Amino acid sequence: MPLDPRLHTNSQTVTLSFEGTLIQSCMRLGDPDDLVLDYTRTMMGALLFNPKPRRVLMIGLGGGSMLKYLHRHVPEADLTVVEISQSVIDLRDAFHIPPDDDRLRTVCDDGAKFMVKPPHTYDLILVDGFTGDGIAEPLCSRSFYNHCRKALTPEGLLVANVQADTDQTREIGKRLFKAFSGSMISVLSDEGGNDIVTAGPRHLFEQCRADFEGHWQALGPAHQATLAVTSQRIQRALIKGFPIG
Repeated sequence: MPLDPRLHTNSQTVTLSFEGTLIQSCMRLGDPDDLVLDYTRTMMGALLFNPKPRRVLMIGLGGGSMLKYLHRHVPEADLTVVEISQSVIDLRDAFHIPPDDDRLRTVCDDGAKFMVKPPHTYDLILVDGFTGDGIAEPLCSRSFYNHCRKALTPEGLLVANVQADTDQTREIGKRLFKAFSGSMISVLSDEGGNDIVTAGPRHLFEQCRADFEGHWQALGPAHQATLAVTSQRIQRALIKGFPIG
C-alpha cells in the first residue's frame, strides 16, 4: 500500500514527502507552475526531441509539477496522469493542479497494471513513481518497460526518473536497453540523486545530436528558460552516444 503523503508549507514553498524520505515535490508559491527541482526540468528535456507531443501519459502525480508545466506550456497536448494513491490526488488543490477537463484526466490506478492495456498510444510517457523506499518495483520491471514501448507511437519517447548509481539503477538500465534495443540516453540531475533515462527511436537522438542548435531554436522561450541549464548535460549525453549493453 502507498504511504500517506506529508505536506509541508512555509512562506515560500509547498513540499510533498513521505515518512522518512526526502522531498518528492516542491512548489514555489510565487510561481506555482515553475519547475523547482532540477530532475523535473531534466525530464522535460524530451521536448528537445518533440516540442509538441499530442498525447502524454504520466505515471505518478506527486505535486503535479510536470503536469502543470505541460498543461500551461504545451496547450495542444492531451494529458493523462495515473496515480496509485488517492491521498496524493486529494492534495491537488494545495499544489494548484488544474481540475480535470477535456484535455486533462487524473486516474487513480496502479501504473503498472494500467500499462498492460492502455486506452491509447502516446507520444510521451513520463514515469516518476516513487514510494518512501525509492522507485516502485512494478514500475521498473522488464514487462513494464515492454508495455511502455508497445504503448508509444512510432516517434514516441519514454522518460523515466530513477535513483542514481545503485544496483537497482544498473539493473533498470539493462532492462531499458533490452526493451528499446539500446536506443536511450541518461542524464544525471543537478541534485545528484536522480538519473533521467530517455528511450525511444534511435533516429530522434541522432537527429538532435547532428543539429542540436536547430532543435534548441525550435523550442519556445518558456522551454528554453526551463532547459537552459540541463540542455548542456543532454547535449553531452548525445555526443557521448548510446550505452553499450
